[in-house]
Amino acid sequence: MIMSAATKRKHVTREVVEEFRLPQQDEQIVKVIAGRGNNLHEVADKNGQTFLVSMPTKFRKNVWIKRGDFVFISPIDEGDKVKGEISTVLYRDQIKYLKKEGAWPSEFDNSAAQSTVSPPTDQLSELSVQEEKESGEEESGEGEEEESDDNDLFQNTNRRVYDVSSEDSEESETD
Repeated sequence: MIMSAATKRKHVTREVVEEFRLPQQDEQIVKVIAGRGNNLHEVADKNGQTFLVSMPTKFRKNVWIKRGDFVFISPIDEGDKVKGEISTVLYRDQIKYLKKEGAWPSEFDNSAAQSTVSPPTDQLSELSVQEEKESGEEESGEGEEEESDDNDLFQNTNRRVYDVSSEDSEESETD
């Protein structure tokens, strides 16, 4: 039986999101550190050792992972650099299930809390208080004028840069 791409996507997505299971004997839980391209991801195990894992074809273009996510991997023997293949992507509810079952590595406890919970508001308020203090110090400084310098603004490198001078705008207004 041949499945269409939409049907396959539906089944793979359902399997990843709804399946709650413990790691098998050869599987281990790792944290994704970075995507390296070509369906390779750099991961760190519970000991902090980093290596590359591959995304299997059934997950490609169906399941997306980002830095800080956790996955089950199965080791592979073929490669020198690539040490494993992703077998399951773990989401927040699956991580809670693993913790409840006692299968979650204690080394990842702080990492899991940081990646699944929004930033603490007390740290954000401290940051805004510090910014207010710094801006107050600048205002009470030696009378330095605030310059409206656009050099510190983000510039999109994918767009052409057009220099607009004041002379050009004056000429277009008089026409």
